[in-house]
Amino acid sequence: MATRSTRPKLVAIVGPTATGKTELAIKLAKQFNGEIIAADSRTIYKGMDVGTAKPTKAERKSIPHWGFDLVGPGDLFSAAEFQKYAKAKIKQIQSRGKLPILVGGTGLYVDCVIFDFKFRPKADAKLRQKLEKLSVEQLQALITEKSYSMPENLRNRRHLVRTIETAGQIGSRAREPKDRTVIIGLMPPANVIKHRLQGRALQNFDTVVAETQELVDKYGRATLIRTAGIPYLTALNYLDQKISKTAALEAITAAEWQYARRQRTWFKRNPYIKWFNSVEEAFSFFETI
Repeated sequence: MATRSTRPKLVAIVGPTATGKTELAIKLAKQFNGEIIAADSRTIYKGMDVGTAKPTKAERKSIPHWGFDLVGPGDLFSAAEFQKYAKAKIKQIQSRGKLPILVGGTGLYVDCVIFDFKFRPKADAKLRQKLEKLSVEQLQALITEKSYSMPENLRNRRHLVRTIETAGQIGSRAREPKDRTVIIGLMPPANVIKHRLQGRALQNFDTVVAETQELVDKYGRATLIRTAGIPYLTALNYLDQKISKTAALEAITAAEWQYARRQRTWFKRNPYIKWFNSVEEAFSFFETI
């Protein structure tokens, strides 16, 4: 490991689901005195544990973890709010002389921290209600009247409305990651990821079904449908006897594989990620820097 003056100030571990990110994060945290911040839009919800692949209670007890159970199902939590939360935790961890390790598969959550996104202001609900009543031509005229730059897709109502809501402001991001940030990506072969997803679905199915019932009882069916991911929605269909267990397992595996592919596409655009096939390779690399 480098000297204190040159060692990384922030580590980000990224990649698709079921690639070993949690295992690597815990291993690095134990070896290099770190604390873990989850960057996952699914694990922010209370009560959604096994179905979102949160670390086990034992794993979370062994190393300080942050970023889980931030809001209840149905509550809104934006990327801008996550960025504010993560930045505060990073600062706190660094003040304790420890290494913050940002871990997750939600690309926007990771990127808004390491590239220091400047988000546009939040929407004003009352203003939006008024704007939604206007035609595309009226929205365009209002933008011209206020001397805002027209959005690239000038026929898109949502883009026109957002331009007016934000007074023509455009979000921005840094071109490079923050200084002394190391970004590690895990990307095993596709057949390995698929095999892990199949095994995880089979191993966790009964627990996910139980979690789904608990969530319905506590928060209501409508809230769960609006918030939950594929494992919970599939488990809900199973509870309703709409599909068999075999069909449910196949549906979960297929949907999680599609999700993994979307994650892979997002992260592959980032040239600053150092990619590895396994946890062991990534850990060995980190020991040398």
